[in-house]
Amino acid sequence: MNIIISNSSNKPIYEQITDQVKNIIISGEMTTGDVLPSMRLLAKELRISVITTKRAYEELEREGFIETVTGKGSFVADKNPQILREEHLKRIEEHLIHACDLAKVAKISEEELVVMLKLIYEE
Repeated sequence: MNIIISNSSNKPIYEQITDQVKNIIISGEMTTGDVLPSMRLLAKELRISVITTKRAYEELEREGFIETVTGKGSFVADKNPQILREEHLKRIEEHLIHACDLAKVAKISEEELVVMLKLIYEE
């Protein structure tokens, strides 16, 4: 698992880890049952506190992306299609908000934006 921490990011480190692990799972790089590095090992590799990795893993578990078995470790959870769909919808919405903001700055009408979206979607 290749996680990169950015010191220049406005996001807390635990959130950077959480986002990257979600991306790895959603992209299919890791699948149901795959083992994640232990919290201690990940903390050592990233040169961060174990408390930070613990918080990231707790968040991932709370959101249904991983399961932790005491004494055995953390594993990719069985992917609930609703959780994955909701995560995709959230990301698409973020991108569309950004696109709408850019369109407003460039004085592109809603109709023009819809035409662009349809053309892109049909490609």
